[in-house]
Amino acid sequence: MYSKRNMWSGILFGIGLAAFVDETIFHQLLHWHHFYDKSTTDIGLISDGLFHAFSWFATIGSLFMFADLRRENALLLTKWWGGVLVGAGGFQLYDGTVQHKLMRLHQIRYVENVYIYDWVWNIIAIVMIVMGLFLWKRRTSVEKTAEGVAK
Repeated sequence: MYSKRNMWSGILFGIGLAAFVDETIFHQLLHWHHFYDKSTTDIGLISDGLFHAFSWFATIGSLFMFADLRRENALLLTKWWGGVLVGAGGFQLYDGTVQHKLMRLHQIRYVENVYIYDWVWNIIAIVMIVMGLFLWKRRTSVEKTAEGVAK
């Protein structure tokens, strides 16, 4: 039970963190794109604001779950960090495939050879997911002890 709650708290935090980094770096600092680029700049900025709000709701929700796990002395940091990586990588892979290519809401960057950016973006996402799944599946000494006590 606690393993799944740790994982979901981490996944939500990872989604919120990846969305926040995407919004801050690629939307605001580098001005590479907006969340929705098929309209005016004003609509793009509004879509960025909604996207930013979503990322903070996910982050704050995950931190409430994190605090509850700590309060119950049930925080499994290895599982949580696995969830963070799966959440961040999953968000990035979804963004790079569904939003960029299938829905065409925006591209990573509007340049002639965008495929280099696409490949790097999606490969980093897959690496994060694999690393997160490795951490998630890894049994910690705390879990082994809990299993031994339960038997």
